[in-house]
Amino acid sequence: MNQAAVTAPGDAGVETLAAQVRGRVIRPADAEYDEARAVWNWSIDRRPALIVRCAGAADVIAALAHARVHGLQVAVRGAGHNVTGSSVCDAGLVVDLSAMRGMHLDTAARTVRVEPGLTWAEVARELQAFGLAAAGGYVSSTGVGGLTLGGGLGWLVRKHGLACDNLVSADVVTADGRSLRASATENPDLFWALRGGGGNFGVVTSFEFRVHPLGMVLAGLVIHPAGRAREVLRLFRELTAEAPDELTCGAILFHAPPAPFVPAEAHGAPVIAVGGVYAGPPEEGEKAVAALRAFGPPVADIFQPMPFSAAQTMADPLWPRGHQYWKSSFLRGLPDEAIDVVIEHFASIPSPMTPVLIDHNGGGAIARVAAEETAFGHRGFTFNLLISSIWSDAADSASNVGWTRRFMSAMQPHSADAQYVNYLGAEGDERPADVFGASYDRLVAVKDAYDPQNVFNLYHNIRPSAG
Repeated sequence: MNQAAVTAPGDAGVETLAAQVRGRVIRPADAEYDEARAVWNWSIDRRPALIVRCAGAADVIAALAHARVHGLQVAVRGAGHNVTGSSVCDAGLVVDLSAMRGMHLDTAARTVRVEPGLTWAEVARELQAFGLAAAGGYVSSTGVGGLTLGGGLGWLVRKHGLACDNLVSADVVTADGRSLRASATENPDLFWALRGGGGNFGVVTSFEFRVHPLGMVLAGLVIHPAGRAREVLRLFRELTAEAPDELTCGAILFHAPPAPFVPAEAHGAPVIAVGGVYAGPPEEGEKAVAALRAFGPPVADIFQPMPFSAAQTMADPLWPRGHQYWKSSFLRGLPDEAIDVVIEHFASIPSPMTPVLIDHNGGGAIARVAAEETAFGHRGFTFNLLISSIWSDAADSASNVGWTRRFMSAMQPHSADAQYVNYLGAEGDERPADVFGASYDRLVAVKDAYDPQNVFNLYHNIRPSAG
């Protein structure tokens, strides 16, 4: 859709829409407008013509019909957590799902149906009461919808797979206003595409997931001074080579927060940590992380038994709201040369708010799903690098963006031609084949079938073959 062709809807049309929906239509003159358009990434400052805070699927259908009649760009918002800011648009209509927060747990079938306004923290808390867990993300404030549609790496990825691997069905409103069920037996082509193809095909109004027995886990991190980063990253490489499926972990370089578990003399200091979750009996987890805990002495060791719902939140302080600029790539490996590049660039980091993460995703459940079974096809990589620059003052944007680009450029010899869509920024310089891999041509065919006019075009867009 050509943004230049967008026209503002007439007042009468907006009043008609407001009368049709159970939710709320928010306009620029409304007191809650600025709060409703704000997203997690402060660098995104967009002003939609309308925000339709939907109460259910019927509201979504009405909002999309209004956008069609008035030629409005459409954005779809869940938790507003994605770094690209694709959940809000200038001069268009935001289909805001944040008020859709229903959840139904079937303990006998071990499935949970959740609406797209929920975060993984809320899902984890509900399931914890029943000794169950869902394969959500690493940061609890992440929305259910965006994470799942992009694949869904998280703390249970090596034990139970991606969030999208655990998706049983989804209710979807398409661009032309149809309400469809997508599953292995109903609209299976759409179901395939939703599992890794992002928000390119429709508005998902509910997700049904398989859930898993899980109560207490062993979780936490061991922190060392950044001066020992080379040794710690080599240890991390060795640990992950032998890690059982129950252990999902990552290495992270950051500046120590003034938290109670960090000695006062280390507050604000550059550090490196290895953190993780052992999704099994904590006493067995102790064996899996014994070598990590024996290396030292550390600045702090906070591995301990905890409910999985608590483990789901432990990374939250390192990814706060702020100005955000991310670069990411799966890695070909983690040789000493790549470790040296990471250490060198972290030493010149411009913002102490910025964490640098190396995920361990290799092996385990993620690798047991065939690449062609879902649209998410990047299943053969052991490590994934995320440079998530975060800063508070807009005046510092140029220095942070420049540093991130230089860092990513220096990592190119060690980077694969593959990227995790949920870790990508909004520059648009990524090749579709790098983002969606061998799935791309098939995704275009699904786009042709369900969104040939490319209404849903803001999320790392898969263009229909006609346009």
